[in-house]
Amino acid sequence: MGQPAKVLQLFKTLHRTRQQVFRNDKRALEARVKINEEFKKHKSETSPEKIKEMMKLGSDVELLLRTSVIQGIHTDRDTLQLVPRKDLLTENVPYCDAPTQKQ
Repeated sequence: MGQPAKVLQLFKTLHRTRQQVFRNDKRALEARVKINEEFKKHKSETSPEKIKEMMKLGSDVELLLRTSVIQGIHTDRDTLQLVPRKDLLTENVPYCDAPTQKQ
């Protein structure tokens, strides 16, 4: 896959992640504008090293959004209800004080 195709793929992935992470939050969904601005601002970049660096940053941002952001909804003045996405919920394995023997 060529460099322009990878950039386009990252652009689309960031927007898909934005839509999933900020679902039903109109103000947060406006991150779309920031994503578009950043890609347009660097549209004419030709340095492979700089492009690789920016691609790494974009991938890191996408990963952080997808794995670390949880929506919260104000239910009243002092209460916030967290709304985790299913992909954030993992099996919680309890800690065991007694290590098991390897066989």
